[in-house]
Amino acid sequence: MKRLKTLILLIIGIVCAASAQIAVKTNVPLDVLRLPNAAVEVALTRKFTADLTGYYNPWKFSDTKQHKVAMLQPELRYWLCDVFNGHFFGLHFMGGIYNTMGFEPPIFPLWDDMEDYRYKGWFAGAGLSYGYSWILDRHWNLEATIGFGYNYVDFQKYECINCGSKVDEGDTHYIGPTKAAVNLIYVF
Repeated sequence: MKRLKTLILLIIGIVCAASAQIAVKTNVPLDVLRLPNAAVEVALTRKFTADLTGYYNPWKFSDTKQHKVAMLQPELRYWLCDVFNGHFFGLHFMGGIYNTMGFEPPIFPLWDDMEDYRYKGWFAGAGLSYGYSWILDRHWNLEATIGFGYNYVDFQKYECINCGSKVDEGDTHYIGPTKAAVNLIYVF
């Protein structure tokens, strides 16, 4: 946790020292689903930006359901027009930790028995993305993006939700969607 705080403070310091165009944003559908997130994007040139998105959910939904996650997702974007305007392509990376129980994801479950067991571990991966940004006014944009890629997922499986001994551990490889967002953006 100390390293994560140091990394975040370092990034904020670099962003504040830069004289480049800067945007802050949030993924609205994830906000509605109670997965707090925030991102900072900095223009590097007229065609390139660097984006850093963070997700952090420390809460349980009930005694039998939780989807705790902490994740960082940096991305380098190439804009076909100007930065923060129109089509872009990106190369993103991701890494994080998770602890989930009592949930069967509606799409792309990693394991068939996620609703009956608790899984925890870490993941790391990379992917390619495409998106489009609409200028709403001088400071506000709306952006849609989707990404596809690979994740290496390390896991520990526990026999019951609140107690239980470890029944399995290992790793799995995921190929599929790695990013989906509808971001509300404020451009400074």
